[in-house]
Amino acid sequence: MDSSHLATLVRVAEKGSFVAAANDLGITATAVAQRIRALESEIGVGLVARSGRTVRLTEAGHAVMARSREVLRQISELRTAALGGEIVGELRVGAIATALTGLFPQVLERLTERHSGLDLYLEPGTSAGLYDRVVSGALDVAALVRPSFDMPKAMSFHLWRREKLVLLVAADDRRTDVAAILRTSPFIRYDRRQWGGRLAASFLDAIGIAPKERFELDALDAIAMIVARGLGVSLVPDWAGPWPDGVRRLTLPEPAPVRELGFLQLGNSPRTHLVRVLMESAWAVEPPPHRAETGGGAASSG
Repeated sequence: MDSSHLATLVRVAEKGSFVAAANDLGITATAVAQRIRALESEIGVGLVARSGRTVRLTEAGHAVMARSREVLRQISELRTAALGGEIVGELRVGAIATALTGLFPQVLERLTERHSGLDLYLEPGTSAGLYDRVVSGALDVAALVRPSFDMPKAMSFHLWRREKLVLLVAADDRRTDVAAILRTSPFIRYDRRQWGGRLAASFLDAIGIAPKERFELDALDAIAMIVARGLGVSLVPDWAGPWPDGVRRLTLPEPAPVRELGFLQLGNSPRTHLVRVLMESAWAVEPPPHRAETGGGAASSG
């Protein structure tokens, strides 16, 4: 059985269409269809069913899909083990949006220059979603906000960046009194379901201010654009950028909440040496406050 056929089935299931899977795999939709037909012929049962432009798995397809990811991972681990410490192979990396846009372009540039044999698959997501993906083994490592709960001992969190919360205001807003601004301005809330958003909520509770909430969003770049248009103010992490024109960041009174960004991975992975290469490249782009590594146990807020 050709492992590329299994990989194609997985991608079709994730993307919901042959065209989207083809774009992701860098092949034609016809080639995707041929691979699926070949897999169906070998297994002897239909695996997908078309419905307009979308594709869904059949009952048999779901059964095959349930095993395919593990088979593909085992094949990849065999290749990695055979290559030993050589920096070659696939690494599945997750990252929150601000890390993808503000930090990863430089990291990927450095990795491409130094380790051309390393094949990275990047998956965006929220910290909570990426945490679950690492725990399940679907991702090898993820750049996310440090969990505020105790992690299993098998998990390791490697600090990369500390980001204090700041008050974001429009560039033409010349006020400087943080408390007065929060009391009197429309407030664009960073989604409280996000780990970073809970820091802002805790800060407001601590200073006893209930702002006049206008919107609640989970996208920091969208929040910044709304603030730039003068529609309100917001409490957000001082992320690596890029920041839109038209905003100004005000320092919060101490102790200002801090969002900690770092790399989460499972221990004892055959790709540990590849994860280490990724982290070293990230630290070269932006050195961490210190090279602290924490496993399971108590964790700071994030």
